[in-house]
Amino acid sequence: MADQGKIRFGLCCIFHKKPIKFRHTTAKSLMAHSRTTQISLLSEICRHNVQSLRKALNYVVTHRIGAFRILSPLFPLFTHPSIHYQLDELPDAELIRKEFAAIRAFRQTHDIRLSFHPDQFNVLSSPRREVINNTSRELAYHGLLAELVDAEVINLHAGGVYDDKDAALHRLRGTLKMLPDFVKSRITLENDDISYTPKDLLPLCEAEKIPMVYDIHHHRCLPDGFSEEEATERVVSLWHSLDREPYFHISSPKHGWNSKTPRVHADYIDPADFPPCWQGLTATVDVEAKAKELAILKLQNDLREIDQCTP
Repeated sequence: MADQGKIRFGLCCIFHKKPIKFRHTTAKSLMAHSRTTQISLLSEICRHNVQSLRKALNYVVTHRIGAFRILSPLFPLFTHPSIHYQLDELPDAELIRKEFAAIRAFRQTHDIRLSFHPDQFNVLSSPRREVINNTSRELAYHGLLAELVDAEVINLHAGGVYDDKDAALHRLRGTLKMLPDFVKSRITLENDDISYTPKDLLPLCEAEKIPMVYDIHHHRCLPDGFSEEEATERVVSLWHSLDREPYFHISSPKHGWNSKTPRVHADYIDPADFPPCWQGLTATVDVEAKAKELAILKLQNDLREIDQCTP
């Protein structure tokens, strides 16, 4: 069904069964310690997470997975108002930088596509200056990590409509222009399943030369008059105009398309949900499924079997 030599599937953030773990902490637990102890604990966690990222990339290469989405709290609480810190404050900073250099070299050697998807509270269309400022700090943090690992994409949703979608899109366009180049050059916008469809975002993306990540599940939950073929064609054309590889997301509904909750993601991907218009494309497809790496391996096998059965 799909030419898998051209489609690279992407794993999102964590593993289901493979014992590669990323560590977290909370502001509450850290606040019980002195600043010196906080930095020591954070240094240990950051070092562990960067080493885990290196192991994760080894796994994806071994299993012919061509992309990996890095979880946002790789450096936990980096921008937290009470905890915030800088990489060079960490006792393990030199070791961490060496790990990052190794990751960059590995990524380039094996052509792994790396991305980030900041949490939904990061909104550039908000009418509240506080939200814009907080989002800008978060995006600067993601940009720092992206430069360290050579990640190409920082993917965002457009946010809420705030009772006036046109005004929200106008604000979004303005705040995008204010981002530093090392962030803006990596920003992509994704259609969502509540507010912003491909039809809403593509005019802005085309005008501002910002790629759009096409989430086909979201489009199926929130149709807009564009067919899947039309949306795919417009998105591919936009990415190609920027000399970049198109980026898609796919997922299947846990309770079926006719359920009351089609937005909820299933553990695996139903191969029938893989759109025929993606056949033969050179593109990245992040698999947003609860079973993580198991879902990708199953989808690869399912599509391979369909290919073999297709005359």
